[in-house]
Amino acid sequence: MSKRLSSTRTANRPSLAREFELLSAGHTLVAGLDEAGRGALAGPVVAAAVILPLERFDLARVLEGVRDSKQLSPVARQRWAVEVRRVARAVGIGESSAEEVDRIGLLPATRLAMQRALSALNYPPTYLLIDHLRLSDLDLPQDAITRGDQTVLSIAAASVIAKVARDRVMDELGFRYPGYGFQRHKGYGTSEHRRALARFGICPEHRRSYAPVRLVLNASIGSRSARRRVTVSPAQV
Repeated sequence: MSKRLSSTRTANRPSLAREFELLSAGHTLVAGLDEAGRGALAGPVVAAAVILPLERFDLARVLEGVRDSKQLSPVARQRWAVEVRRVARAVGIGESSAEEVDRIGLLPATRLAMQRALSALNYPPTYLLIDHLRLSDLDLPQDAITRGDQTVLSIAAASVIAKVARDRVMDELGFRYPGYGFQRHKGYGTSEHRRALARFGICPEHRRSYAPVRLVLNASIGSRSARRRVTVSPAQV
């Protein structure tokens, strides 16, 4: 491998730099948080919180393949999710349902899923590293890091855990609601998913506040209203 390629891969790898800064300041329980499914038309938002053992000298090497989940293949995500769970001091997962996304809004639902993930940890963290968002309702020191899943290993680990957990949920929903193809597109607005929406309408797992789903719902309501307005003509009696 050339030195240039090697250095590029290293530069693209999430690091433990921020975690080690916090460790030197006395924070041994640092939780990385990320979510999966914010942009999907169906299914829950799933968040994960991961506390890594920062005292472990070989931590970066053991988790060297962990990346932002969007940069990994499904097979690689599965592999590294297993490794994160094996190595981590604690892993927590939380969800916000499609109904909650519609009722309280996407960002509040995302924060709620993250808070549930934190509640599921075996140990209470003393510091949070969060991809992009802040959890202002929590009285905990925290960093909201733009593209944190690409630069901070704890957040990248949470990204992988959240994505694998959500994919599993969508696989199950695919069996519960056959025809939509949830196993393949995971609820995102692919052409296959939009064709299924046009053919079958919405199911309980669709987010009605999202424009493509709302259009289908409004069209269905309009069609039913039109049918109710149809009267029998004298010639048909």
